[in-house]
Amino acid sequence: GADLKERAKMHSSEVSSFVSKARAAINEMANLPVPTIAAIDGTALGGGLELALACDIRIAASSAKMGLVETKLAIIPGAGGTQRLPRTIGVSLAKELIFSARIVDGEEAKSIGLISHVVEQNEAGDAAYRRALALAKEFLPQGPVAMRVAKLAINQGMEVDLVTGLAIEEACYAQTIPTKDRIEGLLAFKEKRPPRYKGE
Repeated sequence: GADLKERAKMHSSEVSSFVSKARAAINEMANLPVPTIAAIDGTALGGGLELALACDIRIAASSAKMGLVETKLAIIPGAGGTQRLPRTIGVSLAKELIFSARIVDGEEAKSIGLISHVVEQNEAGDAAYRRALALAKEFLPQGPVAMRVAKLAINQGMEVDLVTGLAIEEACYAQTIPTKDRIEGLLAFKEKRPPRYKGE
């Protein structure tokens, strides 16, 4: 999250500019065309959790601490938290967490759907990071174009009704048909070998 000692020294206009820049950076993260994974091994409060919410997948150590605590400071989450948290865990529960400024650990975060995986922290303090790397390795062999358009279809489809979402899926699927990677995937399957995708 933000450095509150630094924030206390800022003029009102500086705060608005700071939050605007943070919002833009977090939106850029959300709009990356590749899968993103947040590994939370320590504390993700306020802007830290907003950044994690902009990622496709979140993994946390059971000892991690997460929360949108801004109301405790008489402000609200300003870098996407009021929009991304309800879309992740549901409206009522998101309101409860934001209104109370509650901090949850990894176990509770998993139980409410805030994170996908919870892991016991290791001696090095990087258990979530290691789990995130293992998950990323599962993604690596897949077709790059398919990964990009799958993310696009999911993200855009979640913002519209089902019929429109299915049309988005159809348009995204159509982008994979003329690719060399699609032909390579079929050939590799036929030849019983791993595919060699090039993102073409």
